[in-house]
Amino acid sequence: MENEIKKEKNMSPITSIIIVIALITGTSLYTVRLPKNQETETLLPPTQLNKNTISFQNGVELPVRWKDMGVKMVEAGVIDKAKFENLYSQRGGLSETEKKLLTSNNNENLVITPENSGVILNMLWAFGLANKNPILENGPMMDKRYGGAGNFASTGGWTLSKGGAMGHYSMHSFIKLTNEQQDLVERVAKNIYRPCCDNSTYFPDCNHGIAMLGLLELMASQGVNETDMYKFALKVNALWFPDQYESIKTFFASKNMDWNTADPKKILSSEYSSASGYQKVLSQIKPQPQKGGAGCGA
Repeated sequence: MENEIKKEKNMSPITSIIIVIALITGTSLYTVRLPKNQETETLLPPTQLNKNTISFQNGVELPVRWKDMGVKMVEAGVIDKAKFENLYSQRGGLSETEKKLLTSNNNENLVITPENSGVILNMLWAFGLANKNPILENGPMMDKRYGGAGNFASTGGWTLSKGGAMGHYSMHSFIKLTNEQQDLVERVAKNIYRPCCDNSTYFPDCNHGIAMLGLLELMASQGVNETDMYKFALKVNALWFPDQYESIKTFFASKNMDWNTADPKKILSSEYSSASGYQKVLSQIKPQPQKGGAGCGA
């Protein structure tokens, strides 16, 4: 097996992030990594989300109570509150509701909207990175060929903690899953892809992947069933990648497939939601105007 390393296209603002294409039995595996021996800022400014029919402009209430999770992560140092607030002070500041996610012990269900999707992404990124889970400890992230879990964008790109990100990687038991819940998370994670790379959530090498892993853990711990996990995962992905899912919806329409009745599990599969699957979709429809993207940074 040979690895070809090249810079990802259209990511000039993130000169530090490279894409490793591992050719495994004829299948391309895209892995977002950071170069060794280089301290680089990977936090990106927010993208302007495209207001479209999939992006749920009124927001989506997720079936998970946040409770005091933000407080716990701040106390553990996974989130440095000063760094987090400083980042958003450059973007107009956090809303009162967003501040409560870090400071309140009694938060209700998370609500994600086009406006706060970046904040929710970063909250879930921190949780997915830090919560102790066998996927992080025994899964593809630990494959020796990648030189250690600390070389990925999902780990090296998290600079909003006290101390290095790897000092928190799978180190905090914020929630503990039963064996049945863990099996559910692993099964669903292996079937959820994202348009920024060709890896499933089971290989959370970028911020979107590890944030989705965190969301799956929270949903499983609070009794959400498998069908609903896929349903809400699709809604969240559509908010994180609005233009991409508009294009996928356009493709469905061109094939006389009803988006509203399509199986979320199928839409989230590698056939449509992986980077390579999405490129195949684009090749079969008229070019769509791209008003916003989703970078792998906070």
